Amino acid sequence: MPETVSTKTPVDFWFDPLCPWAWMTSRWVLEVEKVRDIEVRWHIMSLAVLNEDKLDQLPEEYRDMLATKAWKPIRVVTAAWQKHGEDVLGPLYTALGTRIHNQGEGATIEAIAGALEDVGLPASLLDYADQEDFEFDAELRASHKEGIDKVGQEVGTPVIALPGDDGEQIAFFGPVVTPTPQGEAAARLWDGTLLVASTPGFYEIKRTRTKGPDFSNL
Repeated sequence: MPETVSTKTPVDFWFDPLCPWAWMTSRWVLEVEKVRDIEVRWHIMSLAVLNEDKLDQLPEEYRDMLATKAWKPIRVVTAAWQKHGEDVLGPLYTALGTRIHNQGEGATIEAIAGALEDVGLPASLLDYADQEDFEFDAELRASHKEGIDKVGQEVGTPVIALPGDDGEQIAFFGPVVTPTPQGEAAARLWDGTLLVASTPGFYEIKRTRTKGPDFSNL
């Protein structure tokens, strides 16, 4: 029987499971998937890799967070991807984000172990969390570079990329939004984001964040 080819627009999404803003955006994109003809494809990037050459420019609290929390979950997610295939990325990210952010467990070993169990992945993947000479470091960095090269070094996670109407790829950071828009509100934000992101020469809209991530509707 011939393989069915999806006619939906592929939307590539780069995430670090530690980032609460990327988590909010990822839940928005899944809402958009319900009301627009898109199909999300998940990829990894890393806040630790992104900031490793500028640690001396970061606040001490953020440096400590990167050193103590950022590497464990992204190593486990990378190892899961490499050993079990790219199809595990979406479910594992959902399980991790639900525990880390919605349930307030944080990026602990216990949360990572629970997420692996939630999606039926082996607990042995936890062995990679503290593997300093990380077996899949090259794959992690290659995926990170693929995403960040699309938008430049002055952004973070998430990065979203998709083909535009003219065949050229549209790529952007964000949007940073809270709480996560639902239903038609999610669709309106998607349509508007694509409109500005696909405008030649357009680079940035920004305003000061006056509230933190609100997970109440997730």
